[in-house]
Amino acid sequence: MTAKNKKILTYSLLFFIVVFGLFLRSYHIDTLPLGIFPDEAMNGEDAYKATDSGNYELFYPANEGREGLFINLIALCFKLFGISILTLKLPSIIFSTLTILGTYLLTKELFKKERMALVSAFLVTVSYWSINFGRISFRANMLPFVLTFAFYFLFRGIRTKKWWDFALSGLIFGIGAHTYIAWRIAPLILFFMLIAFVLSRKNFLKEYCKNILVFTFTLTLVALPMIYTLYANPKFVHAPVDDISVFSPEINKGNLTGLILQNFSLSLIKYNLVGDQNWRHNYPPYPILDPFSGTAFMFGLIFVCLKFFHLFYLRIFKKIKQTELEIYFFLVSWFLIMLAPEFLSAEGNPHALRAIGTLPVVFIFGAITFEYFFSRAEKQLYFSRKAIYSLLILIFILIGVFNAVKYFYFMPKVPKAAEEFDKNLTDISRLIKTLPASEEKFIVNSFGPYHSPLDRLPIQIFNLKSPNTIYLYSWQNFDQIRPKTNDFIIILTGKDADTESRLKVVFPDLTLQEIKPSPGSVYYILKK
Repeated sequence: MTAKNKKILTYSLLFFIVVFGLFLRSYHIDTLPLGIFPDEAMNGEDAYKATDSGNYELFYPANEGREGLFINLIALCFKLFGISILTLKLPSIIFSTLTILGTYLLTKELFKKERMALVSAFLVTVSYWSINFGRISFRANMLPFVLTFAFYFLFRGIRTKKWWDFALSGLIFGIGAHTYIAWRIAPLILFFMLIAFVLSRKNFLKEYCKNILVFTFTLTLVALPMIYTLYANPKFVHAPVDDISVFSPEINKGNLTGLILQNFSLSLIKYNLVGDQNWRHNYPPYPILDPFSGTAFMFGLIFVCLKFFHLFYLRIFKKIKQTELEIYFFLVSWFLIMLAPEFLSAEGNPHALRAIGTLPVVFIFGAITFEYFFSRAEKQLYFSRKAIYSLLILIFILIGVFNAVKYFYFMPKVPKAAEEFDKNLTDISRLIKTLPASEEKFIVNSFGPYHSPLDRLPIQIFNLKSPNTIYLYSWQNFDQIRPKTNDFIIILTGKDADTESRLKVVFPDLTLQEIKPSPGSVYYILKK
């Protein structure tokens, strides 16, 4: 195959992989996942308020505080295309898809192997982990995108020595400050990368001094508004983590080391043995990676660690400098540092969302394993080579089918998944759209005073212009239910004895009906 034809084939495969990734993250987005979780709807409500008022925040303090960039992008989607499930999730879909491209570019830059880069991109594309979060409106989806592109331009800058690569890298990395709380530990990766570059290159600081300054300047310029916001409002820094940090004496009970080791073990086994038990994050109790990807990741991780220790030994004890060291030092640092937001937390572990910063590097590890078998096949005789190639291609097909079928066929049939996504709230939202505009609608969040007021949001965000619609809570004064006519309906998000008895006293002639649109989704209506 000529170089030109090889390039055409590579770009064609990359185009297919990215487009297929976009399809997997947008197909049936109105119905999968099964519901709109209240945290997603909170992002939507803040986005709507920002669009309506023109007041776009750097940091939105509600719901334990969230960096504002993702919410402001949702607001832009609302403004351009209207409020819908698609526009609520569009930023997640886009960033998750772009992470596929970023993983390809970074892998190619690190290892100079097109095939390996395509494999890493494909593994991200068909990963249940990536597909699942790419379809949920969480700001965490921006973090893998930021890391892959920032590191890509940084390593490209090391190769080209051009200042604009360093400027782009710093700019993108600085954007990370506006994305997700786990980014705050990511600058540690830069610290270890600097050590790696100094160890593996002669006169690195002298040769790259100006470029380092460019990188630092653009990073600081972009991140500074968020840094200042957090400095001026310390509660924004502490509120999301104080209740779950392993460093809290109330949580570690005087055994900090033991708790960290336990959490670290849980963080590692989630990839291959026991995964995140939250249906919004995973398909429990199974690991977050399929058997083939998980095995490839494990061997890739072991290989990278061994390679790093070997090169580090040669550098320290034999004084042998090799630029390979910086690559393996970087990969090990990235994985361990971005795993820290998970194992330094003491709630819900293993936790696939907090570890989302490891997503690209996990599949780079997997691609390293597959590349080993491809390279071994090249040394075989014709028929053996073709047999190995065919087997590897079959494995890739099985990985894609396994994850797609698990997400699009099996997951929707699980009642527990519907419950975890609060599908009943989304079903109520759809019910309201079918009711006459003249009918008065009273939506009662009937789970008692300890349930979050956020639970009204999946119903409300898509019915903002629905007339005659009132939201209230079971512990509030039921005098608020004052129908002006006999044409009214009371919708209960759930059933509890106190709410039911009080409503029957006020409306003795109404009949309580249980509505089950699908397994795992149930709500109640009171109507004549």
